[in-house]
Amino acid sequence: MNISVRATLLTGLLALVALCAHADGQFSGFRDDLNEKDRKRVESVTQPTSSFDKAERFERMSAGATTSTKLINADAFSHSSANLEFAELERFLLGNGLFRKDWVSSPSSTQASDGLGPLFNARACQSCHIKDGRGHAPARPEDSAVSLLVRLSVPADKDQLAAIADGRLPAAPDPVYGLQLQDHAVAGLNPEGRVAVTYEDLPVALSEGETVTLRKPALRVVDPGFGPMRDDLMMSARVAPPMIGLGLLESVHEADILAWADPDDEDGDGISGRAARVRDAEGRWKLGRFGWKAIAPTIAEQTAGAFSGDMGLSTPLAPDHWGDCTEAQAKCRDLPHGAQERLGAEEVPEDLLNLVTFYSRHLAVPARRGVDDPSVLAGKKVFYESGCATCHRPKYVTRRDVEDPALRFQLIWPYTDMLLHDMGEGLADGRTEGLADGYEWRTPPLWGIGLTATVNEEATFLHDGRARTLLEAILWHGGEAQAARDRVVNMAKQDRDDLIRFLESL
Repeated sequence: MNISVRATLLTGLLALVALCAHADGQFSGFRDDLNEKDRKRVESVTQPTSSFDKAERFERMSAGATTSTKLINADAFSHSSANLEFAELERFLLGNGLFRKDWVSSPSSTQASDGLGPLFNARACQSCHIKDGRGHAPARPEDSAVSLLVRLSVPADKDQLAAIADGRLPAAPDPVYGLQLQDHAVAGLNPEGRVAVTYEDLPVALSEGETVTLRKPALRVVDPGFGPMRDDLMMSARVAPPMIGLGLLESVHEADILAWADPDDEDGDGISGRAARVRDAEGRWKLGRFGWKAIAPTIAEQTAGAFSGDMGLSTPLAPDHWGDCTEAQAKCRDLPHGAQERLGAEEVPEDLLNLVTFYSRHLAVPARRGVDDPSVLAGKKVFYESGCATCHRPKYVTRRDVEDPALRFQLIWPYTDMLLHDMGEGLADGRTEGLADGYEWRTPPLWGIGLTATVNEEATFLHDGRARTLLEAILWHGGEAQAARDRVVNMAKQDRDDLIRFLESL
């Protein structure tokens, strides 16, 4: 599909979605949870700073009263929100147990833990979200890709395009392999294949004689288990993101996200972020917030999608017991599932899904370190002046009417606008998902990013884990972020070092 046709199609899809969204009355353009006094107060406290001689008030507590101030070690991302009540802590611990639990195939004597697969990527949530942090890309073709998965799709036909525009389909699935490659299978069934990643070295010259070598990944599938892959198959690798602060991101008022959307770049600053629009499980248009392409509107739906796609487990929100097994994979769909009538209609019944969702909602963001350090403050100034804060929006105040009291009216510092942005040719995967095209990615939050290696020393950055360091991640930025990236390339080395020091303090 050529660029002009793609642009025309996307314009039409966006117009249709906008019309449907406003017709359903789902999107609010103002903070309807606040009175006028509180609205002015929130507007004042969330204004970007222009002073970098000292830390801002409350800046150390990145997640408000939910912030964890516990000892920094490998468990830094695994603590609960600091303001949970005792009964809520019990729910958190139960959810933690389920998040770590290894599921088994059916039939099994452990009837409350079976139903895995038949095709799957991991046996437990924790296998991908290592220590509740991010996963990593395999360093060599022969390495395991357990915390990296591969999305699949093929060019959509007319009916599929209509379904994508209507929010009923994220992408056109491969008729045989579906929407995701599963590299594991239960006994007696072939896995769909093994992911192998190779890299091409790309040196980048920086100012003052510094050179950084980037690695450009190339994906291939080894030993496909259900016949040859199509020539027009599109693949996109995804590393598991960190789990911290999700409940607070879910609690940001949509008006505060939509306020930064500028799809036509009307202000001429080169930044044209746009909001993702998706259907929720009940068919209502919602703001997409989660996932690399922002295709999930809630934590519950993101969790159900992971149970289904990654482990082949059914939930009330994704009730197919065979997960991503397609009709063409008859042997897969003939295998037994793990739903037990006495426990519920699905392999992961509603009460268990709710516990895992609660756990995911309340994994705490650690407190900042060194917020008053002169090099951190200098790096924060570089961050703002380079334009990074244009997309990585520093702060919000969560809704006052959130159902969960622990998440209400908190000043938070996630450093994201949660919008979709064109990130340029270098990061493009050429694959649309929902209404995000092959160049667009949701701005990921940066809170906790400085503790990435503390939690998992193998963790890597960006959607496919290609970046081994924060500087490499910056240098891959293009598209709307090209100007900011070029400023980092050309600035004094001391400024670059200060910028990284600031990011490491988050």
